Amino acid sequence: MTAEPDGPEDRLRRFATIWSRAVFPVTSTSLTRPEFEKQLLPLARRLRAGLLARSFDADTGKEVGAALVEAHCTDPEALSRALDCVDAYLVLYCGEDGPQEELRTRASRLQHAMAAGYAQALRERTLAEQEAIARAALQAQGVVAQALHATEARFRAVFEGAAIGIGISDLEGNLLECNGAMLRMFGGSEQTVRGRKVRDWTHAEDAPQVWRLYEELVRGEREHYHTEKAFYRPDGTVLWTNLTVSLLRDADGRPQYQLALMEDTTERRLLNLRLRYEATHDALTGLPNRTLFFERLEKVLSAGGNQRFGLCYLDLDGFKTINDSLGHAAGDRLLVEVADRLQSCATAPGEMVARLGGDEFVALTTGPDTDREVDELATRIQNALVAPVRIDGRELTVRGSIGIVEGPAAERSPAEVLRSADITMYRAKSAGGNRFELADPEADARAITRHGLTTALPAALERGEFFIEYQPLVHLGDGEVRGAEALVRWLHPQHGVLGPDRFIPLAEHTGLIVPLGRWVLEQAVDQARQWRERSGDTDPVRINVNLSPCQLTHPGLVQDTVDILDRAGVEPRVLCLEVTESALIGADDDLLKPLRRLAEMGVDIALDDFGTGYSNLANLRRLPVSVLKLDRSFTQGMQQFPADPVDLKIVEGIVSLAHSLDLAVTVEGVETGAQAEQLRLLGCDTAQGWYYARPGPPDRLHELALVDAAG
Repeated sequence: MTAEPDGPEDRLRRFATIWSRAVFPVTSTSLTRPEFEKQLLPLARRLRAGLLARSFDADTGKEVGAALVEAHCTDPEALSRALDCVDAYLVLYCGEDGPQEELRTRASRLQHAMAAGYAQALRERTLAEQEAIARAALQAQGVVAQALHATEARFRAVFEGAAIGIGISDLEGNLLECNGAMLRMFGGSEQTVRGRKVRDWTHAEDAPQVWRLYEELVRGEREHYHTEKAFYRPDGTVLWTNLTVSLLRDADGRPQYQLALMEDTTERRLLNLRLRYEATHDALTGLPNRTLFFERLEKVLSAGGNQRFGLCYLDLDGFKTINDSLGHAAGDRLLVEVADRLQSCATAPGEMVARLGGDEFVALTTGPDTDREVDELATRIQNALVAPVRIDGRELTVRGSIGIVEGPAAERSPAEVLRSADITMYRAKSAGGNRFELADPEADARAITRHGLTTALPAALERGEFFIEYQPLVHLGDGEVRGAEALVRWLHPQHGVLGPDRFIPLAEHTGLIVPLGRWVLEQAVDQARQWRERSGDTDPVRINVNLSPCQLTHPGLVQDTVDILDRAGVEPRVLCLEVTESALIGADDDLLKPLRRLAEMGVDIALDDFGTGYSNLANLRRLPVSVLKLDRSFTQGMQQFPADPVDLKIVEGIVSLAHSLDLAVTVEGVETGAQAEQLRLLGCDTAQGWYYARPGPPDRLHELALVDAAG
């Protein structure tokens, strides 16, 4: 298949070409450069898939890193060049039109995963090689043993020609013989090496069991042992080896000599250390990354006794603005400066700072008194960020929001601790930023529940988990049911029935309020049709439906309403749309235009929660409303006897103003007969509240309407 010019496949091939040209010169392969490029092409395709996947999968990067080892890219420079190519070109050629910041973060995580997979594959390959060498060593041991009991000439041929270091010493540890390979490993002359005793070759990093195994061997209690051991060379440098020491016995079976077989693993160890560092440290700042931080946190949380921990989760305030306005290079320099300052704040034993990604950092402290230390650490961090950062002649002010989690170890998992810190950090950011907050389990639980509800909303609408209850609107003059307000509920599988205050703000935040509001309108209008058909009344029950501010700005509001009314065969005068007073404060003509069109069609518009905002009463003249709904706060003062005279005067004034503007008045929250009678005397038109009926199923409202009709 021919790739479309500058299409995704063509750009992928260009990325593979750049990658192969960079890595091929340091690759031990018999392939030509074009053949090697074909070998890299499927790996490039996997990296692109990992970059564009909906959720990040570290296994993609690890598998690509392992594949590089299989392709004989075992030179350290090959990995370095491969990571550089991914860093510089993966997003450019494979990112398509996705969000650049997220793609760069995803590419960085892929690099870390590649390095980790490369290190793991190289380690497995090394272990396989070591096993082969061990087999060769055992064979060499047998050959040497035979040579010692046979001819000196045969022994010398094997001894000097061996590719691994061989040394022979007596049971007192005096080195008697060493071959050329061993001398080359130590980099010294035969005199400086041969005259040493085995006990002189101790090293600070010797494992505790090394010398115990040695003593058991010279006593004849074991035949051989294998270990990783470091030696000091004469020039002070360190030689790392895979060491196998065997006991040689005489013809009668008595211990006689020690035979040491050494493989030089210094370069391999340094490579593994480098790969480990790259896999556990942030490439930009040099700080420990998410991987190393979680390893450390898991170790801290698994500690017993009276150990405690304190964690500060820091997110820079306004970093995205700096990054977008000054460019990513300036943003990177800012992050490096912040990292240096944070590093200077965590110098005590048990403290560490790490970068999780983007502009998110964590600081960890451990010990028996972290409830005090973590507050001090957060204060040091805030103080460290006070001084402006100078970049390209500009002084940038840096502030941060910090979430603090502190407590005893062994009670929570690393994921739970970080989630709590993240939630707390956002609480600090919501409170204005440039501050730190302490974790609150109850606030965490609310945030987790809120997040769960947010993610479940779309599927809940598809599964039909929402339903509508109706609360009657009663005419205060004759007591008849004139209408009903549609109130949406969510029958959640775990939390039971949820009121709109629990999920409407979440729906508004996610944008789901538009399809949810359309569904409520469809159900309510259809219910009005059913009531009309069942009663046969020419003056049907009106239906009130709440409109969210988000729905007001949706361009399809008017057309959706028209379509719904037409499909149900319901006249516009049956519908009343309720809009909160706060949503219309300062509204311009563009916002009012759809409401005016609906009002001209015959749909009533009610101004909900009237009296709770700060709008100018003169604005009523320009709003296309026909009903004022007084907030329940005005009726609370009428529950006592005598009623609050101030409340009475306010309601009387509002009713007089509304009627002078030809507006009807509805009152919410009526709970007693005294309230209802007082509101009737004040001239209010309709009311709703528990005095008449609580919200309920549509059949209940139909029964109330029939009772009124019969009365």
